[in-house]
Amino acid sequence: MDRRTTIKWMFAAAAAMPSLKTFGYTPAKLALDVAPNLPGYGTDPDLVKEWKPGGPWPLTLSAPARALVAALCDLIIPADDVSPAASSVGVVDFIDEWISAPYPEQRADRQIVLPGLVWIDAEADKRFGKQFAELNDAQRSAIADDICQPAHAAPQFQTAANFFATFRDLTAGGFYTTPVGMKDIGYTGNVPLERFDGPPLEALKKAGLA
Repeated sequence: MDRRTTIKWMFAAAAAMPSLKTFGYTPAKLALDVAPNLPGYGTDPDLVKEWKPGGPWPLTLSAPARALVAALCDLIIPADDVSPAASSVGVVDFIDEWISAPYPEQRADRQIVLPGLVWIDAEADKRFGKQFAELNDAQRSAIADDICQPAHAAPQFQTAANFFATFRDLTAGGFYTTPVGMKDIGYTGNVPLERFDGPPLEALKKAGLA
């Protein structure tokens, strides 16, 4: 099974399972300064009229952090014969918006993602003497393979594995809610019909109605 197929299955399963959200590292060098403990955020902004990058709230990721996020996104969902890589359809922007938003769920993910990015860059430097974005695919995969399954991660990688699970959820969520991602999994959404003849006989029989 290739990674893309695995991610599709994971994304479907993620909707039914709570994310693991524990991480003990202190956010540091990769984050721009966004005020912690923001006051009440009032009404939601009208994103149709007002949205622009960094408009509703300050964005978080610096240029090096965006390069790191792009590299990790594309390791999780690389380009294939069907679709482009995750970073090419705006997933980096999505993740930056997500972890910058003031809402409770997004603030909780922020506390996992930012320390995780710091950890993975430090791990890349420790193993290969480079930042994660500068590694080749084999080197990136060597790190990811140690943290891609929280249930099987070694004790020293458990916290990083929890980060990776959250980051993978965000990457898949960003990618598969784009038109490209929806096409990739064959989701067509609501389609107008010229006429509706009622539920098919097979469905009625299964429901005990025919």
